[in-house]
Amino acid sequence: MIPLFKKNRIQSIQTASSAVLLAVYFLLSACQSNKPEAIAAITNREDIPSLIVEELETTITDSGKVKIKFITPEMLQYDRKKEPYRDFPKGLHCIMYQSNGEIDAQIKCRNAIYYDKEELWELNIDVEAINQKGEVLSTEQLFWDMKTEKIYSEKFVTITQGPNVYTGTGFEADQNMDNWRIKNLTGDLELEE
Repeated sequence: MIPLFKKNRIQSIQTASSAVLLAVYFLLSACQSNKPEAIAAITNREDIPSLIVEELETTITDSGKVKIKFITPEMLQYDRKKEPYRDFPKGLHCIMYQSNGEIDAQIKCRNAIYYDKEELWELNIDVEAINQKGEVLSTEQLFWDMKTEKIYSEKFVTITQGPNVYTGTGFEADQNMDNWRIKNLTGDLELEE
């Protein structure tokens, strides 16, 4: 005959062992194989940035001279997409320099996207560009084609040139905003005789 205290101990061990076996059974039955389709359904790698950089300041140089400087609080790189791009969700400040090192033009915005293959910038929300003459362009969307070195917009734009203010829909210029044109000019103009 088994003493009472040993009998309770054996029953406790058997109960604990049964609970562990039951837990292992449920864990094993809940696990499934890692099929690529199942993994892709959970996480689409294209939608996850391959690189996240905070407080980025970088330059493009030509013959050892700084040509363009980019400053941003955050950059997200999506190079797994069919059309790879870089997202600047917290804004971008771009400074373009002349060959003598003087600032030629600046562009600021609250959101930007750079499309790698097209070498095209899409600047959005409170876009402001200033050229060396002090002319200021304001719009909600501006495209900057680095291949052709042109900037353009199909949105409403305002250009301040000293005391003169020009408004309209649609805009194009060279990337330094030296030679610009508003496509559909609106507002009142004062002409000298």
